[in-house]
Amino acid sequence: MPPRSPVPSRPVGTVTRGTTNPNRLRRMDRWIAAAHGPALRRSPAPPAAVDLGYGAAPWTAVELLERLRTVRGDARVYGVEIDPARVAAAYPYARPGLAFVRGGFELPVDRGRGLTLIRAANVLRQYPEAEVLPVWRRLCARLAPEGLLVEGTCDEIGRRHVWVALGPEGPRTVTFAARLATLAAPSDLAERLPKALIHRNVPGEGVHAFLTDFDRAWATAAPYGALSARQRWIRAVHALAADWPLADGPRRWRQGEVTVRWSALAPHTMPGAFV
Repeated sequence: MPPRSPVPSRPVGTVTRGTTNPNRLRRMDRWIAAAHGPALRRSPAPPAAVDLGYGAAPWTAVELLERLRTVRGDARVYGVEIDPARVAAAYPYARPGLAFVRGGFELPVDRGRGLTLIRAANVLRQYPEAEVLPVWRRLCARLAPEGLLVEGTCDEIGRRHVWVALGPEGPRTVTFAARLATLAAPSDLAERLPKALIHRNVPGEGVHAFLTDFDRAWATAAPYGALSARQRWIRAVHALAADWPLADGPRRWRQGEVTVRWSALAPHTMPGAFV
């Protein structure tokens, strides 16, 4: 059995449901490899990444290592779970560059150096909204200067996913991603909004206005559905670009994604500033 890393007697956080499936986070990982690839390659030391709250089985941590190593061959991944039974069950999957440790939001790994990536998928959804900002601050404090925190929610098999990307300074963007053949309308993604936004999908909030405009653009683009759902999505996103600060372009839109600046969707009454 691999040696256990020292952890505080009481990891910070609570045990989540632990639901997981192979390939569930492929859309998020694909986006990370594209958006964060340059920073991974520039890292002077082997990049260190954390899969926080990987769940009852270690598939997502294993897959994250494989996907990061297509960008940087010496990348390392720590799977961090608060449930000791889940950590013990993951040990057989450990290998050079992949370790599993017990811990929570304190991230008991690589202390003294910044982390290149922290991925927290389907974790904060189970916490009260008031805890989002404190957790974001705590995790972002562990990032390297070019590090990235990606926090969001997806369905059980990864067809629909929404995540927030944050740097050391705070939230930057929100990405909506879907298997387009399963999408009746862009607002179907509302049920997968991360905790910071899911209760804000109401009139007067930015995320509600965005999804309303997206549905309208999607309806207008209906004739392009005869070509493919992808062509309809691309056309709808092109229309959005006239009024919303999008942070990506057609290359990502073709993947069934669109990324919006956080400032356009940030809740009006989110308690407290990030810093």
